[in-house]
Amino acid sequence: MSSDEKTQDQMQDDLDAMNAKITSQGATVRTLKKEGGTAVDISEAVQMLQKLKIEAGELSGQVQSNSPEFNRKAFDDLVLRKMFVVPSFEIHGGVKGLFDLGPPSCSLKAAMVDLWRKHFVLNEQMLEMECTNLTPEVVLKTSGHVERFTDLMVKDLPTGECFRADKLLEDAIDHLLEENPTMPSAEKEEHLRTQRQADAFSPGELDDLLIKYECKGPSGEPYSPSFPFNLMFKTSIGPEGTAVGYLRPETAQGLFVNFRRLLDLNAGKTPFAAAQVGLGFRNEIAPRSGLLRVREFCMAEIEHFVNPKDKSHPNFDAVASKELVLFGRDDQLGSGKTKKMSCGEAVKMGLINNQTLAYFMARTQLYMEKIGMDPARLRFRQHLATEMAHYAADCWDLEIQSSYGWVECVGHADRACYDLEVHSKATKTSMVATQKVDPPQEIEIAKLKFDRKLLGKAFKGEQRVVSAMLEGLAESWEDFEPIATALEKDGKITMDGFEVTKEMLTWTKVKKMVHEIKFTPSVIEPSFGMGRILYSLLEHSFSQREEDEQRCVMKFNPQVAPEKCAVLPISSNPECNAICDEIAADLMESDLAIRVDKSSAALGRRYARSDELGIPFAVTIDFQTIVDNTVTMRERDSMKQIRLPKEDVTTLLFMIVHNKMTWERAAQKYPQVESSEEGEGAAVATSTSESTAIESSIRGSFRRPV
Repeated sequence: MSSDEKTQDQMQDDLDAMNAKITSQGATVRTLKKEGGTAVDISEAVQMLQKLKIEAGELSGQVQSNSPEFNRKAFDDLVLRKMFVVPSFEIHGGVKGLFDLGPPSCSLKAAMVDLWRKHFVLNEQMLEMECTNLTPEVVLKTSGHVERFTDLMVKDLPTGECFRADKLLEDAIDHLLEENPTMPSAEKEEHLRTQRQADAFSPGELDDLLIKYECKGPSGEPYSPSFPFNLMFKTSIGPEGTAVGYLRPETAQGLFVNFRRLLDLNAGKTPFAAAQVGLGFRNEIAPRSGLLRVREFCMAEIEHFVNPKDKSHPNFDAVASKELVLFGRDDQLGSGKTKKMSCGEAVKMGLINNQTLAYFMARTQLYMEKIGMDPARLRFRQHLATEMAHYAADCWDLEIQSSYGWVECVGHADRACYDLEVHSKATKTSMVATQKVDPPQEIEIAKLKFDRKLLGKAFKGEQRVVSAMLEGLAESWEDFEPIATALEKDGKITMDGFEVTKEMLTWTKVKKMVHEIKFTPSVIEPSFGMGRILYSLLEHSFSQREEDEQRCVMKFNPQVAPEKCAVLPISSNPECNAICDEIAADLMESDLAIRVDKSSAALGRRYARSDELGIPFAVTIDFQTIVDNTVTMRERDSMKQIRLPKEDVTTLLFMIVHNKMTWERAAQKYPQVESSEEGEGAAVATSTSESTAIESSIRGSFRRPV
C-alpha cells in the first residue's frame, strides 16, 4: 500500500513504530559510548540512528500535512496584542529568554498556583516552605549542580559574545540547505544527519564541525574552542566577594537541607511531604521556543519522604481506578504506542514502581484536567534505563502535546535516598527518621568491633566518619552482608573513597529485638514547570470561531479564567449604568474577578473582546432589565444565553466558578434567550415555560414575562 493510499491512523502507526526504533537505537548508541565500544561499532550505530531519523522526518511530514494546522500567526498575535506574554524590557531591545506576564496571564498563573495549593498542599496536608533564591556554593556542590549543570559554549573572541555551540551548528546547516535548494538528496541527508547529532558531539568534534561549516562570529573571525558552561547564575554573597553563591536552578535543595526541622515539626512521623512554589534560574546560552525554555521560571515542587522499604500510600485506593496514558520504556523501544490503564493495574504489573509514585501521577493528571488541559494531549513517558540517574528507582514525565511537539512539563521521580544521603555526608548531619514497630520485631544485625589503632593510622581524622558509616550499615544484616562478603572474599572494600580492610574490624551476626527502626527516607518528587504548563494551557485553550476565523477565543476553565465575568450595559443611559455598577460591586464582594465594559462599541464587539481574554460569562443589562430586573447571561463557548433575575447572578456565577454547578444545569433552570451577536437589540426570550408579552422600544423588540 502506498503512502497516498494509507489512512491517517495507519501513517501514525508507522510513525510510532519508527519512533520506537529510533528510541531503541539511541539507547544502543548511548550504551556503546558509556561502555567504551569500538569506534567502528559506535560509528555504525550512529549511522543507523541517523538513517532512521531521516525516514521518520519524511513520514512525520506526511502525517502533519494531513493534520489540522495550528494557526501560529493568529495565536502569537492574540497573545501579544492582549498582553498575555510580552518580551521583557521591550523598548530597550529586550533580552532573550526573559518574558513578562501581562495582566491576563498574571491572573491565570495566580489561579493555577492557587488551585495547585488547594489540590496538593491543603488536600495532602503538606508542609509548605518558601526558601531563598540565593544558594551558597557548598550546597550546590554537594547536590552535584556545580560540576554537572553544563552546556558547551563558544565565544566570538573580538566581540566577547557567547553562543551555544550545538545551536550554531544546527543554524549553519539550516542556512546551507536554504541556500542550496537543488542539493542532491544523498548530500542533504548527510548534513541533516550531522544536524540531528549536534547535542551529542564532544567539544573536539564540535570544533571540527564548526570549522567544516565555516561558522564565524559576528566579527567575521572563527569561534573559540568550545568549552563547558555552567548554566547557573553565579554571584557573590556579601561585600567582600569571597563567599560564592548561585541563583537556585531548582527549589528542591531548600527542602532537603531543612529535612530535620520539617520532621520535628511533623512530630517525627513519616511519610510526610514538603512543598514549595518559587522561582528557578537557568542561564540558557540560546533560549528558544518562547516560554518553554527561559532563564527565569516558576516551579512548584513536592518532596515526599517515605520509608524506602514501604512505598505504599494510604490514599492510593482513591486513585487506583484512575486511567492514565502511559508510554513505558518497553513500548518506547518496541511498538512505539502508548497504553491506557488504571494506576492500580500499572502498579500491580510493575510498570509503575510503587503506589506513592503512581498516586502522585494520578493526582497530577487530575490537576491538569481541573485547570482545563485537554486530556487527549497528555501522556506519561517513562525514562529509559539509559536516561535515569544511577540512584533513581523509577521516573515518569508528564508530557503535554503542543505545537512544539510533546513537551516535558512535570517530572515524577523516585530519587531513592540520594539527596538526603549526600547532604548528610557533606555536613555530618543525621538525616534519618524512625518508625515504631508494633509489636516489636526480632531482626538480624551485625555486631562490630573495631581495631581503633588501625583505623586511626589509616584514616586519621576521618576514622569516625568511616566507623559511623559501617555502624549505620550494621543496623541491618541485610545491608551489612555485602560488605562482610567482600571483606571475606577480597580482604578489602572501598566505600565512598575509603578503603576498609578485613583487619580493621570483626563482626558477628546476632539477633536483636527492636521497638523502632531507623532509616534514611527515600524521596519521591513531583516537579512542576508552571511556566511550561501555563504556555501549554494557552495553546490548548486557543480556538477560532468556525463561522469567522478572525474571531479568536481563549476557552479557559472558569476555575482558572483570569476574569470570571464581563458586565456590559447595552446603553449608556444612567439607569443601565447604575444597575451595571450594582451588579459589578456585588460580584466583586464575592471575590469574583470581573471586567466592566461601558464603551460605545456594539455589544457583539464587546463579546468578542471578552472572548479573546477567555472570560467565560457575560452579563448584559438591557432595556428589559429596567422593566423587570432581569439580565441575560451569555456563555462564551456555546454563545447561548439565559435570562435570570439580577439578584441570582452572583450566586449562580459563584457556584459555577467553584465547580458546584454547571452551565448546563443553569440553562435548564432559567429560560434561554436568543440575540444577535451584534447585540443591537435586547434579547428575545424563547422559553415557552411561562406567558410573555412583546414590548417595543427605539432599540428593538423583546418579550417579557406577564
